[in-house]
Amino acid sequence: MTAELPIAITPGDPAGIGPEIVARAFRDAPQDLRGCFVAGEPATLRRAAQCISAAGDTSLPVAVIASASEVAGLPPRCLPVLPLPGLPGPLPYGQVSAEAGRAAAECVVWAARAALRGEIAALVTAPLHKEALFAAGVDYPGHTELLQAEAARHHGVPLQKMPVRMMLANDELRTVLVSIHVSLRQALDAVTRENVLRTLRITHTALARSLGRTPRIGVAGLNPHAGEGGLFGREELDAIAPAIADARAEGIDAVGPFAPDTIFMRARHTPQRAGEFDVVLAMYHDQGLIPVKYLGVDKGVNVTLGLPLVRTSPDHGTAFDIAGQGIADAGSLVEAVREARRLVRG
Repeated sequence: MTAELPIAITPGDPAGIGPEIVARAFRDAPQDLRGCFVAGEPATLRRAAQCISAAGDTSLPVAVIASASEVAGLPPRCLPVLPLPGLPGPLPYGQVSAEAGRAAAECVVWAARAALRGEIAALVTAPLHKEALFAAGVDYPGHTELLQAEAARHHGVPLQKMPVRMMLANDELRTVLVSIHVSLRQALDAVTRENVLRTLRITHTALARSLGRTPRIGVAGLNPHAGEGGLFGREELDAIAPAIADARAEGIDAVGPFAPDTIFMRARHTPQRAGEFDVVLAMYHDQGLIPVKYLGVDKGVNVTLGLPLVRTSPDHGTAFDIAGQGIADAGSLVEAVREARRLVRG
């Protein structure tokens, strides 16, 4: 992958805000979106462009391209779309449907395979709707798992040989998750010495590459007060602390486990105070994502670590309740594009 190759953007669920935030990003941040194109369905993107111009804003022409290489010759403030075969035209806003779920997944699969073949530099994915995916018979709960399966298939290895993790990041905080889209009960069971150590390795490798130095990793405990010496649970003693010791023996700068109700404040970077850690390792989905999203979803970016490709995404969902109104904020998508460029160059 090189910085000269184009970046593919997938429009997400066509019934949600994905297409319109993609259109808004191309219109309002043309310099950031140079060298990007959308893999999707042209009529859906035209509708999105019309949606954001309904209030009298500057129009956005849609340029249908035959190959990703055509992007370099296009002017700014247009929306390049590479049509994918078999996708439905515009679907009703705000409605969960198997047709929408299938269309969204097919765009992601196409972009993932193009990235794995080295035809694009990275992919940036607008939000999927998990119920729509399920209705379409897609056997993955989200982007992370779908991309993991495509990468494993491409390299001819079992799924467990392609471990991936989710990182949520903004200007102030990064957090990586030990488990992703599973129930809380399953997430608790996933806090094992092996899983925590594997997550530390993936985090160390990915951030060392992007930061250009050894990252400082702060590890959150699972239980209140990080277990209080075993009074509130033994996961810290039996799994988390041993995994940290294993990681440190490998040269990974990991410390903890620390109380989960304070570690994120300690890691937060502000103009007044540098954080103690470059990233926090969180034990489950909501533990890690709530602090990042509380700081503002307009700047949050989702990065999949461990893949043999660069993938980023906005830090929000499909927002069916406001889809089609032309009011969705494209800030997080623009940040995802910027982060994808940084990762490609890094």
